[in-house]
Amino acid sequence: MTILVAYAPRPEGQAALDKGIEIAKRRKERLLVVNATSGGSKDEAAMASVQDVERIEKLLKEAGLDAEFKQYGRGKNAVEEIEALVESLNPYVLIIGLRKRSPVGKLIMGSIAQEILLSVSCPVLAVKAP
Repeated sequence: MTILVAYAPRPEGQAALDKGIEIAKRRKERLLVVNATSGGSKDEAAMASVQDVERIEKLLKEAGLDAEFKQYGRGKNAVEEIEALVESLNPYVLIIGLRKRSPVGKLIMGSIAQEILLSVSCPVLAVKAP
């Protein structure tokens, strides 16, 4: 089976990546790390930079796993991309990072993590940055 990590270039995304590597090593499973955005400006905060992508690919190689990093910016939002991957891959688990938000922040801006938790059909592990 596959372990799927939804990665964003923030401490929460790194926490999700670290947990994905840990679980994939322990279970000897394939690891797929995905960075998905709507595909707007390359400066979009959720888009991993070239340096970040290279760093992640190096981490995955050094971990000695059957692992892959994919980056999507095809016009779908992150939730739609993750939902499609979950549907096609049927992963063992989806790992996402959570960040602390105020109640007002949740109300005004919504939460990608909440949408994912409520919409995907596989188990979801939500981790926080240390």
